[in-house]
Amino acid sequence: MGRPTKNNSLTRQDVIEAAITCLEKEGESALGVNRVARELGIKPPAIYKHLNGNADLRQAVVLTLWQRFFAYYKEQTTHLRGMSTLLRAGAYATRNFARSHPTLYRVMMQVELQPNEPKAALIIQEAISLFKTRFEFYRFTENQVIDVMRIVNAAISGFIALEQAGFMTLDRSTDASFEVILDALVVAIDYIQQVDS
Repeated sequence: MGRPTKNNSLTRQDVIEAAITCLEKEGESALGVNRVARELGIKPPAIYKHLNGNADLRQAVVLTLWQRFFAYYKEQTTHLRGMSTLLRAGAYATRNFARSHPTLYRVMMQVELQPNEPKAALIIQEAISLFKTRFEFYRFTENQVIDVMRIVNAAISGFIALEQAGFMTLDRSTDASFEVILDALVVAIDYIQQVDS
């Protein structure tokens, strides 16, 4: 990436982008202030003007990755209608994002986002908004929205995690199994609508 010049001084976003580049090139072990400084051609203390160490760097990268994921997700689902259609498109968008960017996806999923942290809260609200839009036909209560989010995330993220880890070794197409999971999720969501939370 090279050292920023005086006319092009280092920004927080430069640091985040360099960190993402390091992740994609070298994996999760490259997500650190020292490695990112080397990528930028600067001394590590220069990064501390923008981020407070490795934990802050990781959090900033994760928030940026979620924003990228949401942009990709919306591209794949914007013009679609119907819960089942949206569920399937969203599931495949998530799986395809994870396949295209396996390290970035793993890092995204390893950092816990807390609703009481303002920047993380924005990501959580964006996720809730996407779910509400996807399932607006159902008129879920707040508790039902949370239950649906949890069951869908557990099924899809769990499947992706097992697939990425190479644990799906039985003689059955993972694509076929993924389709069965999506069929089961449609049934589960209908069930949640009928349960009084």
